[in-house]
Amino acid sequence: MTRFVPYIVKTLWRHRSRTILTVVGSAVALFVFCFVGAVQEGMNDLQKRQAGNRALVVFQANKFCPATSQLPEHYQEKIETLPGVERAVPIQVFTNNCRASLDVVVFYGVPANEIQQIRDFQLVSGEWGEFKSNQDAAIVGRAVAERRVRGSSLSIGGVTVRVAGVYESDDPAEENYIYTHLDFLQKRHGRDLQGNVTQIEVHLDEQADAMATGLAIDDLFKAGRSRTHTRPKGAFQMKSLGDLAQLIAMSRYLGVACVGLVLALVATTTLMSVQDRVKEHAVLQTIGFTGGDVFGMVLVESMLLSLAGGVLGVVSAAVTLRLVPLSVGAEAVTIAFQATGRLAVTGVAVSLLVGILAGVAPAWHASRTNLVAALRGA
Repeated sequence: MTRFVPYIVKTLWRHRSRTILTVVGSAVALFVFCFVGAVQEGMNDLQKRQAGNRALVVFQANKFCPATSQLPEHYQEKIETLPGVERAVPIQVFTNNCRASLDVVVFYGVPANEIQQIRDFQLVSGEWGEFKSNQDAAIVGRAVAERRVRGSSLSIGGVTVRVAGVYESDDPAEENYIYTHLDFLQKRHGRDLQGNVTQIEVHLDEQADAMATGLAIDDLFKAGRSRTHTRPKGAFQMKSLGDLAQLIAMSRYLGVACVGLVLALVATTTLMSVQDRVKEHAVLQTIGFTGGDVFGMVLVESMLLSLAGGVLGVVSAAVTLRLVPLSVGAEAVTIAFQATGRLAVTGVAVSLLVGILAGVAPAWHASRTNLVAALRGA
């Protein structure tokens, strides 16, 4: 069948306007399919990474947005006395938007000497020394830096920081955060926040039971000034994402709709091509081509149309996501759009499968044409 490819390509180019429109339409649909898949890949990666993370998040009970949670900072010292706790780190969180948004920026105020202990990322520019020696300095994730940083400072939501460095991480979601000094972020609203933090991140040793430790922490502060609700970090993040996670799950239907659109588009174009070439196919069969040959040629034509659009859509989505790092978040938790190799392979495979399905009916119709009637132009 490969020997017929040059003939098939010439046939497609004979009606170049129709071919180009079909390829572009398929590319747009696969572009959307990949964007939907990219946010789902980000969600899956977030869940996978946090499943093995032996960390707990202590939050004020019955609070949701970080702007409303306040815990006494001295809770840290009491938590560190519990069995199985390696360290407890007080964190002040500020976000420019607690609701679902495509441009959530999250500040984490953390003691300067603790950041390298609880986070695994590397500076690609700047120095730790500059960050530690300046209270208004910040370490900025690469994704945030590409979207927001213009010059040596960054101002968001009334918080202005000096960019002391930019970091990258194996976790794309991590690159959407900005780390500042705890004291600096506590003073953002005046002295009222001194001594209070948004949450406390608890890191456990290998023998600790995360569930039992979480219950022990909540029991410890049951009668305190601020009651706590402690959850594994992954569960805390999924709870924070809330309705957004459900919307991401429902977006799969949009991906299915895009596949259906490609199927209808390619099938329609292939059928029109077959109807335009009824006599041509009849002539081919009279000079020795079998019905199977005609079936195969039409099927390959459909596959090439769909595959060309699929590859164009997948490549365009990958380049766009690479040049413009995007994320979606809610309540200070972000999900990075990830254009993974698996997603690219899936997109190309889907376009190839759609091409086969779209071409079966037109190919069958072309191979079963009545030769006498076709040659007469009936």
